[in-house]
Amino acid sequence: MITYNSEGIAFPKIRRRDTTRWLRSVAALHGYTIGEVGYVFCNDDKIIEVNRQYLSHDYYTDIITFDYTEGSVINGDIFISLDTVSSNAVQQHTEYEEELHRVIVHGVLHLCGIDDKGPGQRAVMERAENEALRLWRHTAR
Repeated sequence: MITYNSEGIAFPKIRRRDTTRWLRSVAALHGYTIGEVGYVFCNDDKIIEVNRQYLSHDYYTDIITFDYTEGSVINGDIFISLDTVSSNAVQQHTEYEEELHRVIVHGVLHLCGIDDKGPGQRAVMERAENEALRLWRHTAR
């Protein structure tokens, strides 16, 4: 089950059923099924609070993923700062909806075991995100 909540910010305009179906498809492409995944859409104040409290990081970010995956069943909590998603969309010269979906799937890809911090890992993540976004565009028709 995938749940979507917002805290301190208006809920984004996403099609929950389509998004859930899409995320299940992405997970399946990577050999996983979705167990319990909770999204929390929030503002920058909340994301830095979570970052400081749980990760001891003192900076803003677009996403924080807490991974509770067991075997091939992904489970986790995903915090997404819509403030940062919006500013990233402007910086990347992309549509807000596309950037939002990139970040949404980024969390699931982390839960599927794809990292983006080590040498060469960012390129692997970007390829997986782009593949997932192509699938989203097909699903969103």
